[in-house]
Amino acid sequence: MTKQKTILVAPLNWGLGHATRCIPIIKALQEKGFNVLVGSDGVALSLLQKEFPEISFIELPSYNIKYAKKGKNFKLKMIKDSPKVLKAIANEKKVIKKLVKEGRIQGIISDNRMGVRHKSVPCVFITHQLNVLSGSTSWLSSKLHQEIIKKFQECWVPDVEGKPNLSGKLGHLKKTTLPIKYIGPLSRLNKLEAITFYDLMVIISGPEPQRTLLEEKLFEEVKMFNGKVLFIRGKIEAKQEKFDFLNTSVFNFMNSESLELAFNQSEMVLCRSGYTTIMDLAKLEKKAFFIPTPGQFEQEYLAKKLDKQGIVPFCNQEDFSISKLNRVKEYQGFSAFNKPIALTDLFGLFEGE
Repeated sequence: MTKQKTILVAPLNWGLGHATRCIPIIKALQEKGFNVLVGSDGVALSLLQKEFPEISFIELPSYNIKYAKKGKNFKLKMIKDSPKVLKAIANEKKVIKKLVKEGRIQGIISDNRMGVRHKSVPCVFITHQLNVLSGSTSWLSSKLHQEIIKKFQECWVPDVEGKPNLSGKLGHLKKTTLPIKYIGPLSRLNKLEAITFYDLMVIISGPEPQRTLLEEKLFEEVKMFNGKVLFIRGKIEAKQEKFDFLNTSVFNFMNSESLELAFNQSEMVLCRSGYTTIMDLAKLEKKAFFIPTPGQFEQEYLAKKLDKQGIVPFCNQEDFSISKLNRVKEYQGFSAFNKPIALTDLFGLFEGE
């Protein structure tokens, strides 16, 4: 009898999105009979340990990505942090080399971790950013990212190939020789029949200090909201904590099951315009309002695109006030992509001898 193969699933620790969208991939691997080893760091690692207490984990080197306090300094901060990122990538390669040499892994699925690959085992890269937006240097950041993608056997884009799609120019190239597979939007959540319990759900995520800056602003704003509010802070801590003030119930975090119910019980959602959040909202067919992370070109692009299409309104962080939520009713909200994806069909790469 052949030994079960172990696949390393390694999401980048940048907010929670990369980790949460790997949840359906991990479940599909388990369903197909693979062993799974998860590698990440920080809150991404903590979140997946809470979701999958039964599987093995390793801590990978941290990219230590932190946002600038002011949006206009975003690119400058990224350039300043790039030596740290390059060092982490080099260290990732060392960890992977050791795992392969010891025979501990027989395949790799890397979600945006650039050093998590090895020429001796089949390697997949997950990204929705075939184009990486960075303002006037977008052509360069996109070219560099595409060069990294070329080093993997397959690149899985969590979107649909044609139109309408969710990622727009981020996940679609006019011409390419990259080994791209469109795998459909990835979400750990499902639409449920549920009675509306909250008028507004606020969910915050993303790297510091921007997570805290938005939290402080919204704690003040929701006091003026006329209705019942659920506020999820996106802080992954040892245990779940809850407190109430005025019209608002506050949780530090929720696991997938609780979060799924909370989304389904909420009339509308106030959140960042991160791509993973957008995939969740599309699956759940929700109405929302977006506040993109200041200076984060990708979130700003997605928010503008969806606003222009009449799906979700947005405004900049410094301009937000609770009265802006009145605009939500003028927009159509998300509708689901009714094309179910069989993730278990993706693993042919790992199934050969």
